[in-house]
Amino acid sequence: MADAGNYPHAPAPGWTDTSADAAASLEGVTARLQRMALRAIRRAGRRGLTAHELATTLHLERTTIQPRTSELRRLGRIIDSGQRRFNPNRKRAIVWVVKEVRDA
Repeated sequence: MADAGNYPHAPAPGWTDTSADAAASLEGVTARLQRMALRAIRRAGRRGLTAHELATTLHLERTTIQPRTSELRRLGRIIDSGQRRFNPNRKRAIVWVVKEVRDA
């Protein structure tokens, strides 16, 4: 089972056995997925990316990449830009940018 004490460096195990299994399956790839997400968000510059846009950009499922945005935020690598865009389901979504972009 994944260790909740390692979050955000490792996926959070959640409260159910299936969540713990899913988190454990990502151990070892989480850091790579975080790097991929950070690189894509950095390339987006001031425009930033929502979790859905990030998943589309990286050709990954949103459920695989969205938790990485939470981890990167907790690590201080990305921040909420203050912008909101609509996802395909017509719900507003946070637009993430790297901290340096917002501070510039």
